[in-house]
Amino acid sequence: MIRLLVLALSVVTLSVQPVVAERLISGISNDRIEITSSFDGERMTFFGTIAPEAGSEQRHVDGPFQVVIVVLGPAQDRVARKMTSNFGIWLNTEQVGYRRFPSYFHVLSSRKLLEIADINLLNENSILPESYAMAPNPAGFMKTLVFGRELIRLMSEEGLFGVQENGVQFMSDSFYSAQLTLPSGAPPGPYIAQTYVFKDGQIIARKSEGFAVRKIGFERFLAQSATQSPLLYGIACVILALFTGWLGGVIFRR
Repeated sequence: MIRLLVLALSVVTLSVQPVVAERLISGISNDRIEITSSFDGERMTFFGTIAPEAGSEQRHVDGPFQVVIVVLGPAQDRVARKMTSNFGIWLNTEQVGYRRFPSYFHVLSSRKLLEIADINLLNENSILPESYAMAPNPAGFMKTLVFGRELIRLMSEEGLFGVQENGVQFMSDSFYSAQLTLPSGAPPGPYIAQTYVFKDGQIIARKSEGFAVRKIGFERFLAQSATQSPLLYGIACVILALFTGWLGGVIFRR
């Protein structure tokens, strides 16, 4: 009888023990990247550790964990067009517009994405590139998907979209590190790095951190002139082109 009471008390004690919640402590190597005339890319490091929730008596967390880092550039409106040949002339015959499409998108993960979580969960959190090709659009689901995938393919060739599975390395059971090289053509503007921690196929922690890519010096002056004073910028470009052509003619005539 006493043994039964002890066993019952043990079961009750185990059932009322608090569930340990995990939290993510993370950081990035740079919070500002400056683009100059000699800019040829920038390597960034993402790192962090998975720890018990603040105030918890638990000192350790139980894995295994998987980490996915999504790096997003400034959102832009994009148009994907299809060209067809009409009597020997190539014309744009179809197009699909995308609002707030990321100008840069790169994923780093600790293993293959479909081995980390279900594809529906990945799409719900916009972790897969195809997530942006399936956004609601007046063009219809299939057409939006086909044109969106083609847009992603073209941007991948420019180094603006990419997936690097096994790009996150665990240095211990709970500490990870990852590296990403931003290409020389990385669009300027605010970026965000979204880090997700998965356990048993579910997201248990997440954190977002921002950094900026901006032009400085003469490159910044040109970019600001083109956006703030487009008419004067266009006139100056035409005058410069005419002067350069005239100067070239004078030099080669001699």
